[in-house]
Amino acid sequence: GKPMAKGKVTFDQEYCKGCALCVSVCPKDVLALKTDELNPKGYRPAYAKNPDDCIACTSCAIICPDSVISVYRIEE
Repeated sequence: GKPMAKGKVTFDQEYCKGCALCVSVCPKDVLALKTDELNPKGYRPAYAKNPDDCIACTSCAIICPDSVISVYRIEE
């Protein structure tokens, strides 16, 4: 079969509210909320804990209520 698409996900962590909607919709368990760090607004921001598993499906970016997520496709 065709290899899975690769993606790179980035966050505007300063504006993340830590709602974890992105974490809940990721099919590959790429995302998590930081447990050791707060952003300037006092929230635990999301980040890519398993960035190599991203398939660029954009589910996280679509569900984010504050549009802080960007997903880029990586051409292999």
